Amino acid sequence: MSVDRPLAGLRVVDLVEGPLAPITRYLAELGARVDRHVPATGDAADIAANAGKTFRAGPVDRDALAGADIIVAPPAAFDYDALAVANPALVLMEVSPFGTGNSFSDWRASDAVLHALSGSLSRSGIRGRAPLLPPGELAWQCAAAQGAYVVLASCFKALRSGVGDCIDFSALDGAMQALDPGYGINGSATMGRPVHLLSRDRPAKGTQYPIFPCVDGQVRICLLAPRQWQGMFRWMGEPAAFDGPEFAKISTRQQSVELQAALAAFFAPRERAALEAEGQAHGVPITALLSFEEFAASEQVATRGALTEVALADGRRLRLPNGVLTIDGARMGPVGAAGDTPALVVGDEVLDRPFEGLKVLDLGVIVVGAEAGRMFADGGADVVKVESAAFPDGSRQSYLPYGLSASFAAGHRNKRSLGLDLRQEEGRALFLDLVRQADVLLSNFKPGTLDALGLGADVLAAANPRLVMADSSAFGPTGPWAKRLGYGPLVRAATGLTGMWRYLDDANSYSDAVTVYPDHVAGRISALGATALLIRRLRTGRGGTASVSQAEVMLGQFAESLMANEAPQLVSRSLAVRAFGDDEWCVLTLPDGPSPRLDALLSGSSIEEWAGKRSPMDAARALQAIGIAAAPMLRVADLPDFPYCNERASFRVDRHPYLPEPVLSERNAAQYRNLPAPLGDPAPLAGEHTTEVIDTWIPLSSQKARTLEDIGILQPTTSATCSTIETFLKENAASAGRPTS
Repeated sequence: MSVDRPLAGLRVVDLVEGPLAPITRYLAELGARVDRHVPATGDAADIAANAGKTFRAGPVDRDALAGADIIVAPPAAFDYDALAVANPALVLMEVSPFGTGNSFSDWRASDAVLHALSGSLSRSGIRGRAPLLPPGELAWQCAAAQGAYVVLASCFKALRSGVGDCIDFSALDGAMQALDPGYGINGSATMGRPVHLLSRDRPAKGTQYPIFPCVDGQVRICLLAPRQWQGMFRWMGEPAAFDGPEFAKISTRQQSVELQAALAAFFAPRERAALEAEGQAHGVPITALLSFEEFAASEQVATRGALTEVALADGRRLRLPNGVLTIDGARMGPVGAAGDTPALVVGDEVLDRPFEGLKVLDLGVIVVGAEAGRMFADGGADVVKVESAAFPDGSRQSYLPYGLSASFAAGHRNKRSLGLDLRQEEGRALFLDLVRQADVLLSNFKPGTLDALGLGADVLAAANPRLVMADSSAFGPTGPWAKRLGYGPLVRAATGLTGMWRYLDDANSYSDAVTVYPDHVAGRISALGATALLIRRLRTGRGGTASVSQAEVMLGQFAESLMANEAPQLVSRSLAVRAFGDDEWCVLTLPDGPSPRLDALLSGSSIEEWAGKRSPMDAARALQAIGIAAAPMLRVADLPDFPYCNERASFRVDRHPYLPEPVLSERNAAQYRNLPAPLGDPAPLAGEHTTEVIDTWIPLSSQKARTLEDIGILQPTTSATCSTIETFLKENAASAGRPTS
């Protein structure tokens, strides 16, 4: 079938070598013409990273540069100022492991190094054991997805304004933000407590999202909301021992030895498929623990066409992921761009940020929803988070009594909140009035939720044909698994990642539980899809839909292993070695073949003996000096004072009016010449801006607004919540060092 790919007409020049080459593959899948001026190697990694691109022999010529909308290249490959004279709307993104102009710019990187320096490695593994390097190349892959979003959002601004940009993109920045950021939104499992305040050690074995044996394998459950626990309680036959209200709390359930034993006994005599079906019937998030091969061969993958076969010039036929986005229901797979699409027209709007002037309705929840909406809010859009008092966002579960936390504040900055009951007819009518004013609508509900409310994509498109809709779900909106309750831990289990993420000598040492993946990167891919549709709207005037399956994001990020018809291997050239100090570690990636310089450095010692006498940073610096990728393993709490982060100004500190502690969060997704840092408007209370949003989007008479409030359709922040906040802040002002007024 003919597909109008949203980036048709976009021209990209690609000179990136190595594991960040997938940056432009995302653009090629969406229809851009990507001319790659790097020789093909023919190996699996190269094919997976560059599917859909056009390889060009020889160096890039002047005409190609002059006609490009985007150039992605190593630092100092081109003089941006000279190129911009002839092409003022050009976006040049300089890509490197650690960015330019800092004391780490000449360091070598590997996936292990990025994990170590981002803080994610310190949370991977089991307490008392060495940190566990994750399978695959998740850090590189997440960084590449962030790079694709960064360069496309900048291109959208350039197409609107006629003013391009020169971007300094660092893989470490991308890995810190898009894999599992320590200073970002971290879901509901931590009850909103900042990750840097959690244990310095790795988690104890078996904590969070437990895995239980059953007759034909294992299953994982993910009980977060109280209603999900009630479903599990009913499914178990309402045992009196667990009837107390304390079991509505996540912490109580995780710490109850008796409950964990009862759950194990309940699951043991049943089969995986039966447990999945019964659990879903009771509203319990549950999935079988599958292998990577089982997932790739599953009915869900086949039904959705998530894999495709491509023919290579040498006659080989290989299986590849069929893209990570569907646009208007069609897969954006690796087919390459049409060659005759006219170039895009450049406008002359006056803009500071790419999404200024756009109105976004944000129905997103937990991490994926927060991140997709924040990309637009940080980019200057008016993002309205639509919330329901009856079904609060899971990220509002907090140690504070009013649904805010530093985590929530980092994930929802620059948004406004509208309290609205969509279950009532007048609420839905009011929502459709908002839709008529909107440019973008974001959601990540279980598929079918909006349809059940009478607000399916067809209804929304009829109300506003220019509306761009982006949705994300665990397994995609179609296929036999579409209606499954899905969170990151369940997606990881069902795709085989959980089974791969363990120590080789312990079959039950699953170590993915506290890593929030692929939530953050899926949020960025949702924003990428929506941005691509906004670019198409510049050309066609119409909106459309972009859908992301979190499971297929994982499938795409393990494309190299898929092509080899084997699961990603835990054995690699990277290792973590103990350094001097209490649970201190240095990671390194050994070179292929002999290394005389390394032998000379070690002077007959083993790498373990050598590193054990040095601090992690001293060991890493010595290894980097002889050309070996190495890094100290940083905890999240180490990041704000780490020299790289200071030199790149990676973080910002904001004061939230309703939080006793400062909010530390990422400053910007990259370093830009022509893009200011995001504004610092504080994340909202639930319903805090209800009146303000209605007044600015669809003004109602004061009498009508009061009536809608009285019957619970409009749900502004309550006076009781305001009183709770005032009391809490007064009680905590002394310890927080804040004034009480």
